[in-house]
Amino acid sequence: MPDAPLLKLGTRRSPLAMAQAEEARARLCAAHGWPDSAVELVPVIASGDKVQDRALAEIGGKALWTKELDQWLADGTIDAAVHSLKDVETVRPDSLAIAAVLPRADKRDRLVGASSIAGLPQGAVVGTSAPRRAAQLLHARPDCTVVTFRGNVATRLAKLQAGEADATFLAAAGLERLGRSDVGHALDPADWLPAPAQGAIAIECRAFDERARDLLAAIDHAPSRAEVMAERALLLALGGNCHSPIAVLCDLDGDALAMRAALFSPAGQERIDGEARFAAGDTEAPARLAADLLARAPTGIAAFFAGPPK
Repeated sequence: MPDAPLLKLGTRRSPLAMAQAEEARARLCAAHGWPDSAVELVPVIASGDKVQDRALAEIGGKALWTKELDQWLADGTIDAAVHSLKDVETVRPDSLAIAAVLPRADKRDRLVGASSIAGLPQGAVVGTSAPRRAAQLLHARPDCTVVTFRGNVATRLAKLQAGEADATFLAAAGLERLGRSDVGHALDPADWLPAPAQGAIAIECRAFDERARDLLAAIDHAPSRAEVMAERALLLALGGNCHSPIAVLCDLDGDALAMRAALFSPAGQERIDGEARFAAGDTEAPARLAADLLARAPTGIAAFFAGPPK
């Protein structure tokens, strides 16, 4: 048993984030034949967890999930950070690298409070703070009203129980990792597309830290990496931000990736869809799909996407 941990993993302190960090630790220890004590989990309360009454886009966006862990990586407090990849900004500092993507879990959303979107009562109040979920819901059910719901899984379920809304959405992967797969009803991705990189856990380290990168490479899942990096490449080429309603799903099919994407206007009146099939690792194909989507997007959608980086 080592006298000191061989690797320090930073994580948010929420129950789901801790469960994800535990999974990362278990996979690392299994891959390297280490005892659990070889990997220390170092939790932090992220800025995004401190403010619960406003949408993330209003208070600083996805950076609020990563900035404390980024600082800990920069000053050497931790060797690597565990993230829900869908919560990580598309453009990251050159000093950091995604060294591992764990096997992707269920990519779907689950609807809590009704068995389907069609099954929501007329005029239902639905809680969510995600522009994608709000726009996708209002496109399908313009009679519904959206109210802001933030907080961890338990907090959102408690708000629902208290009658603050008739229904809400939760990621199937998060519920699965918390042992709550019984909650809600899974939405078919054929009709309801998830967020980019939904269901994926990523581990980030300092780009120059060869030791950490080598250790983490042992648990990198190539098929999952191919899917989520293609989805993030689409997001980058669209120039989306926390206010941009974008839904995308990429599935590895043999040696090829099949991608479907939809862009929405924030209130859901307008929607544009596209799809592509391309070889895994083809970084240009997602950008071509993004260009096609933007070329066909009406002003009500295009105004929320900046296009590829200049």
